Amino acid sequence: MQGNGLTFEELNDGFVVAINIEARPGEEDAVGAILAGLVAPTMAEPGVKLFRPYRSPKNPGHFFLIELYRDETAWGAHQETEHFKTAIAELVPRASRRERVPFVPYTSA
Repeated sequence: MQGNGLTFEELNDGFVVAINIEARPGEEDAVGAILAGLVAPTMAEPGVKLFRPYRSPKNPGHFFLIELYRDETAWGAHQETEHFKTAIAELVPRASRRERVPFVPYTSA
């Protein structure tokens, strides 16, 4: 078993979104708090397998998120939640860059 009670195979099957965020100068801690506040409500969504933000130890204004959903529909459902909409409204003005890249598995584990 791995994190969230899922096996390695289950964690490697689904719809992945990799997100890079750069905070505007002076907004680093606010962006970090917004992302931290998304973890619990996002992990409570039925189609979410993993939602994990990371922060660069060398540049505290750089953040990376890995999101793993059951499928692309679950990712779409996440974007319709109130916690997501509220967080994005707070985050976007504080970020100088936000890049989201979806991925799907193409080989077996």
